[in-house]
Amino acid sequence: MFLLSQRPSLSRAAARSAAIAGLLGATFLLAPLAASAGSVASHHRHARHATSEDRAESVEQRITSLHAALKITPSEEVNWTAVAQVMRDNESRMQSLISARKAEPVQTEDAVEHLKTYERFTQTHVDGLKMLISSFETLYNTMPVDQKHVADQVFEKFGHQREARG
Repeated sequence: MFLLSQRPSLSRAAARSAAIAGLLGATFLLAPLAASAGSVASHHRHARHATSEDRAESVEQRITSLHAALKITPSEEVNWTAVAQVMRDNESRMQSLISARKAEPVQTEDAVEHLKTYERFTQTHVDGLKMLISSFETLYNTMPVDQKHVADQVFEKFGHQREARG
């Protein structure tokens, strides 16, 4: 995500934490934010064309998919509902940024403006991720050991998929 040419070696626990953060973050992003200014500009051009209905459907699909993958039980639904609501709220905040971006007249931005735009999207992502981690941690801490293993596997597999693409 950042301009690093080499990835530091991570322990399995650190890699799992990174994978969890990545998956939870991915639940509300339109698309991965790219590291280069050109990619940021491209991301925002695509964001201008995405409809809020497409994004709402997408977040609901991610919520449904994650619910199934985590094998959420009826006793976990209360905590899961909080996680899903944070995902929706995060999506809404990101949509607000995108809508504001769409309302701006299309103009040529310099590198500094591209970086400032990237910063706004990234900060929204980080703030939302913190809220999502907090709500997910509450859910995770109430899961029985077997269920935690399922969650660990869901996020571990996701981390490997991202590494293969990265």
